[in-house]
Amino acid sequence: MAGKFELKKSKNDKFYFNLLAGNGQIILSSEMYESKASANNGIESVKKNAPDDSRYERMASTKQEPYFVLKAGNHQVIGKSQMYAAEKARDNGIESCKSNAPSASVDDQT
Repeated sequence: MAGKFELKKSKNDKFYFNLLAGNGQIILSSEMYESKASANNGIESVKKNAPDDSRYERMASTKQEPYFVLKAGNHQVIGKSQMYAAEKARDNGIESCKSNAPSASVDDQT
């Protein structure tokens, strides 16, 4: 099964999306957007920027849990991963994002 974006509406009427791998696990989560159009633009930005390794910032939380953020060409964060148990798992998450995002369909659940 291929990856997909799930576009959702929050309880406070904002929009956000998650990129899911083929197995249904969340790879990347967006920020909250004021409009559905802005969220869709965010999805397109992820599709465009995901294949470029230089767009990923590999980070660690205050508890030293590895995670990553994906940035657009203007250096704005367009998505953030979950916390991982190890750097290798985080790096696998990045590879999953690179391979799934460009051709992922959009499941509009709004």
